[in-house]
Amino acid sequence: MPDVVIVGGGISGAAAAYEIARAGHSVTLFEARSLAAMASGWTLGGVRQSGRDPAELPLAKAAVERWGGLDEELGAATGYRRRGNLRLARTEAEVEVIRELVVRQRQLGLAIDYLPDNAAIRAIAPAIGPSILAASFCSGDGHADPVPVVRAFAAAAARHGATIRDGIGVKALKRTGDTVTGVETSEGASVPAGRVILATGIHAPELLRPLGLDLPLRVKLVCVMQSVPLPPLVEQVFGVANADAAGRQEVDGRLRVTTGIGDWPHEPASWTMDALAPRAADIAALIGRVTQVLPAAADAGIARLWGGLIDLTPDALPAIDAHTGLDGLIVAAGFSGHGFGIGPVTGEILADLALSKQPRFDLTPFRLDRFAGEPATDAALTLQG
Repeated sequence: MPDVVIVGGGISGAAAAYEIARAGHSVTLFEARSLAAMASGWTLGGVRQSGRDPAELPLAKAAVERWGGLDEELGAATGYRRRGNLRLARTEAEVEVIRELVVRQRQLGLAIDYLPDNAAIRAIAPAIGPSILAASFCSGDGHADPVPVVRAFAAAAARHGATIRDGIGVKALKRTGDTVTGVETSEGASVPAGRVILATGIHAPELLRPLGLDLPLRVKLVCVMQSVPLPPLVEQVFGVANADAAGRQEVDGRLRVTTGIGDWPHEPASWTMDALAPRAADIAALIGRVTQVLPAAADAGIARLWGGLIDLTPDALPAIDAHTGLDGLIVAAGFSGHGFGIGPVTGEILADLALSKQPRFDLTPFRLDRFAGEPATDAALTLQG
C-alpha cells in the first residue's frame, strides 16, 4: 500500500510526488490522460509574483526562490527565464488600474516599478506598441515551459521511487467512516493509501461530491495561440490591466499568447480537444489585442491554436486543505489560471500535509470550508502564471 496516492498529473501533483518520494515515502500518482494534459499544459507558463492576491504572494515569492535552481535539482531543462513581467495599460482607465496595483504591491513588500509612459516601457521592451500608455514592471518575475516542467518533476519523482501511472484515471475516492482510505481507478482496481491528494483541477468537484464536500468551480475557456519561431522580440511576460490578453516569447522563439476567459457551456467531465477548439471570433479578438501590444506579432506565422479550461473559484484563490472533515484527504484544486508559477511550493505544501508536517505558510485563506454558505461571486482572473 502506498503511503500517499495523488490524483492528477499537473504541476501540483507531480511536484508533490517528487517531494514525498525524495522524503523517502511511497507514493503513486494517477493521471487519467497524460502528464500536464490539463491546466498545467494549457497555461501561458508565467512565474509571477506581481498582481497576486496578498494571500498568495508569500507562496509566489518562495516559488521564485525555487525556480532558479530547478534545472539542476530536477536534472532537466525547465525553460525558466527570469526577465520580468510587464502589466500594460491601453486606456486612461487602465492607467489608474496599473498605478493602484503598483501602490498596493509595494505596500506588500514587492519590488515593482511604475512605468509612466510609452518611452519608459520601450526602454525595457522596445517591441511594445506605441499606443501603450503605462505599465507595471516586476523584474523578479519570469516564465518557464509548462509541459517539460511537469515531466521533469514526474521523472525526478520516479527516480526517487514514485510510481507514475498516466493513462489511468480515478473514478472514485474510497471512504470508510470519516476517513478516505484510497481510490478506485478507471480500470476497476481498488488502491488503498494512507493519504490521498486530490489535484485534478476541473474534475475535483465530481470526486468530492459523493463524499459530501463541495468545491464551487466555474469552468471557463481560454484560447491559446502559438507562433512559429521568431527572432527575439520580447524577453518579458506581458499582460494587460483587465487580463484579456497575455503572452511571452518561449526559449525557442515561439510566441505563446492567450485571451481572457470565456464561458464553457459543456460538461467538464467529458471534454475533448475538438470541443475546446477556439472559435474564429476568439482568435480574431486575440490577434487584435496582441498586435496592439506587440505589433510585430502581426507578421508571425501561426503554428498552433488550442483551448484550455480554467478551474475558477469564487474568490480566484485555490483550495489547499487537509482539514476537510475527512481524515486522509488533501484537496489542491481551483488554482484559477495562476497555479503554475507557485507549483514548486504547492508541491512542498502538499507533501507536508500528506506527511503530517506543519507547512511554512499560513493556509487559512485556502481552506475549503471558506465557501460554505457564501454566495458565488465573479472573481477577477489573471493569466500570467
